[in-house]
Amino acid sequence: MSGAAVATRPVIAVVGATGAQGGGLVRALLRDPWRRFTVRALTRQPTGRAARALAQAGADIVEADLDLPGTLAPALDGAHGLFAVTDFWAHFSPERELQQAARLARAAAQAGVRHVVWSTQENTRPAGAPWAVPPMDAKGQADAFFQALPTTFVLPSLYWDNLIHLGLHPQRDAAGVLQWSLPLGRARLCGIAAEDIGSCVAALFVQGERVVGERIGLAGEQLTGVQMAAVLAQVLGEPVHYRPMTPTAFGRQPFPGAAELAGLFGYQQASEAACCAVRAPELARALHPALQGFAQWAQSHAGLLRQRVAG
Repeated sequence: MSGAAVATRPVIAVVGATGAQGGGLVRALLRDPWRRFTVRALTRQPTGRAARALAQAGADIVEADLDLPGTLAPALDGAHGLFAVTDFWAHFSPERELQQAARLARAAAQAGVRHVVWSTQENTRPAGAPWAVPPMDAKGQADAFFQALPTTFVLPSLYWDNLIHLGLHPQRDAAGVLQWSLPLGRARLCGIAAEDIGSCVAALFVQGERVVGERIGLAGEQLTGVQMAAVLAQVLGEPVHYRPMTPTAFGRQPFPGAAELAGLFGYQQASEAACCAVRAPELARALHPALQGFAQWAQSHAGLLRQRVAG
């Protein structure tokens, strides 16, 4: 590709480029054999290891911080597209997340961004009430900021990667038997490999204005706790017993985010039909034909899963 062609490729600015969703999108865009976009990776730590790896892969690294509005205008200058995401788990404050989303939407409007993909969730909070499910509610409430922009709204599912990174893997009981405790009851859980979210979003940027205004749920599979435990047993080579918990009991566990995760699982259980209807796996598969199922993801992460249950 000539230098002139590279200079005229539309720029996609990716918020959270070193995180799960943003990082997956950067890598997906850089893998595009037609290299249809220039990738601008926005990060608070432009000299960090993850940012350097993206730069070596071909991304333009730009410093931006959602808490510092002055960094957003230059970061979005000249951008054709924007992947917008906020991270509740970085600070556990829905109020702060709401402010970040508002700043991001304002900056996108001022920059004249032509296609925004906003990573959102359902808003479960009645008007004027306390936050019901904080990791979801602020994102859903922030949808209003993006309504006037050319936006595609995506609703990701729980990352299966959280079994590794958040300690949601099976645990051994006093007899050494693996027990997997989740506040899910008999409901199906919508899940997805974090990396696949980026591939789906990359396809949305390719489709462009055809998907503006749409709400698209992303899931790789919808499985009950019993079904997921059977997959984990096969991958780990030993029985895994699914043990449902109440959200209240789960939220009392002594690790950061337990109460917030309990709310997420509780909503999924109580609103199973609605959650699953929005996140039908065929929607994601149409965008990304190589979409992974849970068994494929678990097998590819078998080594890490074995380390977690052994530790």
